[in-house]
Order: sequence, then C-alpha cells, then structure tokens
Amino acid sequence: YADFYRRWYGVELDPSKEILPLIGSKEGILHVSLALLNPGDGVLVPNPGYPTYTSVSRLAQAEVFNYDLTEENGWLPDFDQLEKMPLERIKLMWVNYPHMPTGTQATPELLQRIVDFGRRHGIVIAHDNPYSFILNESPTSLLQIEGAKDVAIELNSMSKSHNMAGWRMGMLASNPTMIEWILKVKSNIDSGQFRPMMLAAVKGLEADKSWYDTLNATYARRRAVAEEVMTALGCTFDPTQRGLFLWGRIADSESGSEAVADRALYESRVFVTPGFIFGSNGDRYIRISLCATEEKLREALARIRQSSDRQIQTY
Repeated sequence: YADFYRRWYGVELDPSKEILPLIGSKEGILHVSLALLNPGDGVLVPNPGYPTYTSVSRLAQAEVFNYDLTEENGWLPDFDQLEKMPLERIKLMWVNYPHMPTGTQATPELLQRIVDFGRRHGIVIAHDNPYSFILNESPTSLLQIEGAKDVAIELNSMSKSHNMAGWRMGMLASNPTMIEWILKVKSNIDSGQFRPMMLAAVKGLEADKSWYDTLNATYARRRAVAEEVMTALGCTFDPTQRGLFLWGRIADSESGSEAVADRALYESRVFVTPGFIFGSNGDRYIRISLCATEEKLREALARIRQSSDRQIQTY
C-alpha cells in the first residue's frame, strides 16, 4: 500500500508505522470509532452519506451530528453551518470524496478546508476513500494535503478499485500515534487476513494504468445505460459524477424517492435504491448501482420502457 500511495497519490507513508491493513474498510469504520470515541462524544456525519457512519457511531454510544450536503451547494460541506455546531463536543468527522451516493469529486481546495477545520477545532478527520479510481482520471487522497496526517485518517478499499468485493482487503493510513490507538482495538477484534489473499492483493496493487482504463471502460458502458434508465424514470442527474453509482433527482411531481423506487419495483420489476436511506437530504433522489452488468442494466431499461408504454396505452 505504501508503494500504491506513492505511485498514484504522491503520498509518502511509512509501511511499518503509518499503514494498518483492514479486513475491509467497513470494518475499519468500526475500529476507528471504538478507538477514538467515548460515550457521549460527538461525531459529524454527512447527510446524505453512508449509513454505516451513523450506525457505528451509535454502537460506540456517541452522539451523531449531521451536517448538510445539498445539491444547491454542490454536495459540499457548508463550513458556516459547521462552525455553528457544538464543536467542543465533536471528536470525529466523517468525509467521503468521491462522495457516495452523489458522486461528487473533491477539489484540493475543499480537502485543504477540511484539514484546516479539523486542525483548528481538534477534530479527527476520517476520510473514506474507496471510489477514487472509478470513472475518475485524477484519483485524490486527503493525505495529499500538507499536514493532513497530523489530524486525519484515510481508509481505502480494494473492493471497488480492484474488483475484489468479498475479499475484505482494505487499509487505513495516518500518523503512528493514531495507528497505535486503532491497532489496540483491532487486535482485540480480529486476527488479521488470510496470507495468500494478502499476497494476491499485493499483486493487484501493482496494476498499471492500462488495467484501470480497461476497468473504467466497462463502467463507462454501464454508466451510459444507467443514464438512460435514470432518464426513463423521469429523473435528472449531474453527468460529472464519479464513482460506482449514478445519483438522480426525481421529478418535482413525485411524492418522494420511496414512491419512485416502489413503482419501479412493482410495475417494472426493477430495483433502484431510494435516496432517503442515505439521510433526509436524499429523499428527492434515487441511486443506481454500476455493479450490475451492462446486460442487466439494458434489461432493466427495457422493462421500465415497457411499463411506461403500457401506462400510455391505458390512458
């Protein structure tokens, strides 16, 4: 992983002190939370955002403070809102760019502001970064920001970037002190990964740009069909999204994302994810996964169009 971060992000990491292998980055979210949070501590969680940030914080008996991400603000943190939070109680802030579910990419300026925010208020920034290679020509890391390791932890995963979902190959990187704290928790929860799978992961991390280009060509074809599906459902979307999903805004005439998802399921036998499960700010949106094959996405598109044609004939 140290070589991987050096080649792709330009980040220098000491493999013996600044990297901790994880049995998947989702498990790392738990390790980080148990290591850094005491009951009653505050955690900043994005709305919309990955639901595990909330559920794991509650397992640690911490108090969740949601910070808003909105389409009007480009799905970026509102730092004026953040400054009004009870920051003296906040110990940890979760960020995630490219963002899931909206696909928003971070700029260096945004990452700098996040690091500065954490440093000024003594808040640990946990950056969940599994999507930086998916449909993205410029992979970024929070650790590219000077001094980020002093206040930040970055989690990464091979599930998305290397087609290794289910292998549970992930990592986190930070300063040696933070690594030691998290390792104390992790070593009492699991006993590490299966060595042959770790050796296979090492080979995967050696992949060159042509491999990622081939992978992204597959995702690009799926994405093109997913955009047709989104349009057929009457939704609009930002074509600059990155990552493994497509996030679309439902029509103003719709009552909510649950109604749109239910109609697609019961009338077309197609499952799409209603945005409300990612937080209240997701209720006017749905998400389509690019994990489905191009063939399956085309079948979904055909079903939705057939259902729409039947409704038109009925009227």
